[in-house]
Amino acid sequence: MTTPTAISQEQIEGPDMTESSTAYPVQPGIWLQAGISTEQEAHFHVYGPVGISLSRGVAEFAPGGLLSTSTYYNVFNYGKWKRICGDLPLELQLKGRGRYQLNVFQADRHKSWHKIVSEVVTIDGLYSHPVAVDESTSDESLLFFDLMALQDGELEDFAWATTAKPVRTPELMLSVTTFRREAEVESTVSRFREFRAGSELKDHISMTVVDNGNSLKVEDGDGVEIIANENLGGAGGFTRGLLRAREIGATHCLFMDDDASIQMEALSRTWWLLAFAKDPRTAVAGSMINASHRWQIWENGAEFELGCKPRYHGLDLRSRDAVFNMEYETTAPAPDDLYAGWWFFAFPVDQVEHLPFPFFVRGDDVSFSLVNDFDIVSLPGVASVQENFTDKASPTTWYLDFRSHLVHHLSLPEKRRSWAELQQMVASFYMRNVMRFHYDTLAAINLAFEDVLRGPKFFDKHADMSRRRDDLKALTKDEAWKPVQERPDELHGEKPRYSRALMLATLNGHLLPLGKEADANLTLSSPFRDDYRKVYGAKEITYLNGDQSSAYVVRRNQKKFWRESLRLARNTMRLRSAYEENIRLWRDGYDQLTSDSYWTDKLNLAERESTKH
Repeated sequence: MTTPTAISQEQIEGPDMTESSTAYPVQPGIWLQAGISTEQEAHFHVYGPVGISLSRGVAEFAPGGLLSTSTYYNVFNYGKWKRICGDLPLELQLKGRGRYQLNVFQADRHKSWHKIVSEVVTIDGLYSHPVAVDESTSDESLLFFDLMALQDGELEDFAWATTAKPVRTPELMLSVTTFRREAEVESTVSRFREFRAGSELKDHISMTVVDNGNSLKVEDGDGVEIIANENLGGAGGFTRGLLRAREIGATHCLFMDDDASIQMEALSRTWWLLAFAKDPRTAVAGSMINASHRWQIWENGAEFELGCKPRYHGLDLRSRDAVFNMEYETTAPAPDDLYAGWWFFAFPVDQVEHLPFPFFVRGDDVSFSLVNDFDIVSLPGVASVQENFTDKASPTTWYLDFRSHLVHHLSLPEKRRSWAELQQMVASFYMRNVMRFHYDTLAAINLAFEDVLRGPKFFDKHADMSRRRDDLKALTKDEAWKPVQERPDELHGEKPRYSRALMLATLNGHLLPLGKEADANLTLSSPFRDDYRKVYGAKEITYLNGDQSSAYVVRRNQKKFWRESLRLARNTMRLRSAYEENIRLWRDGYDQLTSDSYWTDKLNLAERESTKH
């Protein structure tokens, strides 16, 4: 695929402009892209004779064809920009050829939409039209344009732009951490280099790849450098990247996954918002889109309160109403407990007071957002396509999730809760697994509980997770994926209300006599893997993965149930007996393990620096 020709920061004149001006394309258009997203309704709504070329990244029109940008990837959230950046004079830039009816709409929340531009325009190359927003109703306003062809034509690119002067010039360093994913990283580096070479931001963006596996063959150069690193997980890799950002004088750092499944124009949108943001604490969090259903949000930011609560989970990006409501709601300042996933998180380097905690993976992004004073915002179209967390779930991920959840509440003063309140979180982890006969996972949760009770020094000593990875692999017996020979028919445990109440009260039959003839053998596909309401009355459950190529089988087992349940009860009582002491220990330990001196020593940076000289 060829990348659409971007509208650059340059002199652009149109017949409606009284004079030429320097226009900054703060929100370039995002087109469909093979391998990332080809969901047309998430990018454009089209009516009549309009064709979108996937290979060329253009729209071709016959008379009467209409293209609308009232979509997730291309709506402009003016209210959000106004709150973060102040009043900005706006232009709509179009590149192409043809004669069109151009309508620009201002869609205010709780009010009727109205046209703020309605003109017949002729486009021959670059064209710009001023957009005057109704400021009396612009606190929650979205802007989009419709382009209807009056003759054959072609739209090559478009952007929302401003002639206002940026507040700052961000020096943005992308920090990518990888472990033996050579092909993915090579693709990411190639795409970044191609984007950077043609970008007006070329001199202000770079990429550092931290290679935890020491296996990459990528050469430095063209804005990319490779740093070999000890495998201390995502926490160690991203910390090394952040320290490197400081070393090279970057003002902002962008944590990004190694497969970098983003539209590269998302980098431009992020850079320009950071350039115009009035508050130096401004940070940009990318959404996560479900790789199995690329029309679906997995989360658009998440909140942490006795658990991780993804925002807008399951939202259909093809629905204009759903997308608009999400954008209206996210225009307001983020709640205090909002955190950003590290698949895409850009933040100001000088606002970092605590480096990541050595969780290895899982939870480091949560605590990093909560403990540092960022003003986190999301932007339309700034998103990464990822494998969903349900398919990734295993005893190891549950171990990592539980221990980080517990550490957050013990170590962060703003997240302190009473012991009784904390039991809600413990009960949630327990119920979601005991009801589904996931005894391997319950054992992993108990191990995580016991490791947290060992204190912060355990995390320092086991920062590379090598021993625990072996331990968790050894205890994963029933919940290990195996190839499917013959896919069974899907069958859920649908029960009437009184039966569901009985199953819940008896923990899905664990507290009832065994061998009931009514018990069933059930089969569930990936979307229902975490839903214990689908397994009521089961004695055996087969779980299928996303593409239904692999499965594992779990069975109700009284011995394992009582062993792990009593073990969890003992662990909760241990925490209760020394609750205040654990809080004191963890607060002191958290500060130490997120300090510059700790990570400089852990990553052997002083020794490496001395060997250079």
